[in-house]
Amino acid sequence: MRGWTNDEAIRRWAQFPREVLDGMEPDGDFSRRHLLNPALLRMLGDVRGQRILDAGCGHGYLSRMLAARGALVTGVEPARALHRYATEKEAAAPLGVRYIQADLCQLPSLDGPFDAVVATMVLLDIPDWTGAMKACADALAPGGLFVFSVTHPCFEQLAPSWREHGEYRVREYFAEYEIPGPYASSFHRPLSAYLNELARLRCQLREIAEPALDPATAAAAGPGAEAYAHLPNFLVVAARRS
Repeated sequence: MRGWTNDEAIRRWAQFPREVLDGMEPDGDFSRRHLLNPALLRMLGDVRGQRILDAGCGHGYLSRMLAARGALVTGVEPARALHRYATEKEAAAPLGVRYIQADLCQLPSLDGPFDAVVATMVLLDIPDWTGAMKACADALAPGGLFVFSVTHPCFEQLAPSWREHGEYRVREYFAEYEIPGPYASSFHRPLSAYLNELARLRCQLREIAEPALDPATAAAAGPGAEAYAHLPNFLVVAARRS
C-alpha cells in the first residue's frame, strides 16, 4: 500500500458530492438504514441525556438521529464539505448538535469525557486508524461505551463479487491494502487488528454484530443485494473503557 496521510484522505473526502449527501437524508443510504443503524442504535441503547461523541460524523445524519432521541451530541468531521453540510442542517433545524471540523487524530478540547463514542464507517477510511481509535477511547469516561463499525474485513466488496460470481471471492486477507472508491479510498486491515487494538487500549469487548439483510428486502433491492442476506458486509463492535 502506498504511503497515505490523513491530510490526503481528508482532501479526497472533501470532494463528496452534495447531491449524494442529499440522497442520504434523513437516515443514511440503503446499507445504513437496513443494516448498520439498527445495530448501532440497539448497542447504544437509551441515549436520553447521554453525552455522545459522533467521531467522523460525515454529513451528520447519525448525530441528528441521536440528538432527536435525547442525546447531547458532539459531531467531529474533518472534511470541509461534509462538515459544512452538517452545520447547515443544524442551522436549518436545530437539535443542539455541536459540529466541529477536526482530524480525529488531532482533536481539540471537546469538554469531555463522553458517555459514549460512536465511529461508524470511519476507521477504515483513516490512514492513521490507530491514532483515531486511541482518540475515541481517550474521549470516554471510565465505563463509557465505544461503538464502531467497518466494512467486514472478511467480506469486503461483497455485492460486486456476488453479482459477478454468484458467491464471494477473495485472494488476500492478511496484508493491509487500499480499496479505491468512487470518491476516496478505504483500507483493508484484518479483523484481528481492530480487536487487538481495542484490547491494547483497555477497552473490554461487549458485543460483535454481523448484521444480515432480511431476504425479502434483499430480493426487492436488486442485483447483488442478495449477498447481504447470506454473508455479512459489515462488522459492528461495542466495547467499554475499563
